Amino acid sequence: MSMQTYLGLDIGTSAVKGVLVDTHQLCLATASSAYSVTHPRAGWAEQDPELWWQAVEEVVAQLMQQAGAAMAKVAGIGLSGQMHGLVVQNQHGEVIRPAILWNDSRASQQCQQLKELLPSLATITSVEPMPAFWAAKLLWLKAHEPETLANAHHFLLPKDYVRWRMSGERITDMCDAAGTQLLDQARRAWSPEILAVCGVAERQLPQLAEGSTALATLKPDIAARWRIEWGIENQVPIAAGAGDVAAGAIGLGAINEGDAFFTLGTSSQLFIATSGYRPAPEHALHAFAHALPERWFQMAAMLNGASALAWAAKLMGVSIDEALTAAEEQQGSASSLLFLPYLNGERTPHNNPDARGVLFGLHPSSGVGEVIQAVLEGVGFSLREARDVIEQAGTPIARLTVIGGGSRSDYWLQLLADILERPIARCEESESGPAFGAARLARLAVTQENPEVVCQPPRIEKVFQPNLENHRHSHNFERYKRLYRALAHEFAIASKLDN
Repeated sequence: MSMQTYLGLDIGTSAVKGVLVDTHQLCLATASSAYSVTHPRAGWAEQDPELWWQAVEEVVAQLMQQAGAAMAKVAGIGLSGQMHGLVVQNQHGEVIRPAILWNDSRASQQCQQLKELLPSLATITSVEPMPAFWAAKLLWLKAHEPETLANAHHFLLPKDYVRWRMSGERITDMCDAAGTQLLDQARRAWSPEILAVCGVAERQLPQLAEGSTALATLKPDIAARWRIEWGIENQVPIAAGAGDVAAGAIGLGAINEGDAFFTLGTSSQLFIATSGYRPAPEHALHAFAHALPERWFQMAAMLNGASALAWAAKLMGVSIDEALTAAEEQQGSASSLLFLPYLNGERTPHNNPDARGVLFGLHPSSGVGEVIQAVLEGVGFSLREARDVIEQAGTPIARLTVIGGGSRSDYWLQLLADILERPIARCEESESGPAFGAARLARLAVTQENPEVVCQPPRIEKVFQPNLENHRHSHNFERYKRLYRALAHEFAIASKLDN
């Protein structure tokens, strides 16, 4: 194969990340550009889509500075992104309100309405109604912003808004479409029944495509400017790509039955690939279409991950590195502190947008290290609940790979291995998983190679073996579950007070 490169862009919640990958699947350059989330009211989370596009241009410029002439060899572009975000455009393509993000819980009342209007919704989409998904958000707009819905001509997901800016085409992949709760998962097609309930027409939705296909290219004005500024040649094809979790799976080679990993990013997901469609809505599991044809996955989705650590460190007035050091200095000493990490509500296993973060058991001598230790353990217990749910649904997990910004910490990964009682493998380039997976999808779209050849697992950097003799975590895990049950009623009351 002649020298070609592939550009992968991940439109995340807190930043755009980009990688430039060569034909040997080596990362020639990596870059990122950060932005913020706004919270106009308790439980709301919004972003201006223009921030994503500005960050994309900044990332591409950084990659050019690092890679130089290799940028001129870009043969394909792949996109990944935060799932569930709702972008609303008018007939002129103008964004008419801020995007409503995945961690926005304003539409919780509409979830009950969806159950009443369409009892078969969970069967069609594999998961009970949740406020993160488009279906509930569209009903919320109908109730609270009817003028927005009346002026809406197009709805897009975050990464697909970026594709539209690049190409003028409105396209999405099967995985990201699955996260709208408008997709018939088994058929991999928009569901007429759900669209009717939500009051939208299929013409308002993006065209569906498998993640490893390219139905768009850079539009002439973007191609011309990027050629002048960064050396990118021609009207480069843009792969349909994937939602971030499926793109991360492609980057890790998790495409075959039983391949499992979890993410430690802003949120957390525990993912296992399956060869068929296996819905389990009664367990609050997601069974979504994968980024490759005729493949699916089961996923436990947690709304809180490494973001809980970032929140706690900021609250304590220390950096994340200082927080981790303080926790490590505890040397695993026993503590009565418990942390429920539900700062953004929770999906798996509770499907409770009203859930709240709780730090329980504080005493006068509680310090930074003990508090951060409880936060790290709380995220771990959330992942342990997810592991248990997936295995109870009939899919065993032997070993897990990890990706995401939180994977940098050896201390936290060892702690998680002990809590999950499973080996955890950290791969090289573990922080750029979704962007790397997007680059792989771009390559597949251009070359039409066998996915088994391209989607090989990356090299393992380190494996963390669980200490199965440490029973302290099992004891605290049971306390953690009891604490949630004891406070569930109070969470509902708190939510009403917030609103």
